[in-house]
Amino acid sequence: MLSTTRLALASGSVALMLAGAGVGAGIAAAQPDIDTIIYSKCTYSQVVAALNAESPELATQLQSAPAATGWLQALVAAGPETRRGMVAQAQATPGVEQFTPIIMRVANSCSNF
Repeated sequence: MLSTTRLALASGSVALMLAGAGVGAGIAAAQPDIDTIIYSKCTYSQVVAALNAESPELATQLQSAPAATGWLQALVAAGPETRRGMVAQAQATPGVEQFTPIIMRVANSCSNF
């Protein structure tokens, strides 16, 4: 199971990336294109719905960790510059890269929810 801090940071990354509408270019890159996340229009509810569709297990872990849900909510509610800093912090956390495929799928689908 993920530590609460790692889950919070991962979910934050998920939120931003999920909050983005099509992030196609980031999938093949070592570092995803965070501008899509930074300027996303998806709501917290859309991000969570997309995460539930893409990874029910991760969604359950997120929802059971208050620190993670709070971080994700803050990320989605933040303005572009704050999001940029939050994403950078999340990307610098060891182990977060394992969530990139899920994050990208959520980012590509959250606007559908």
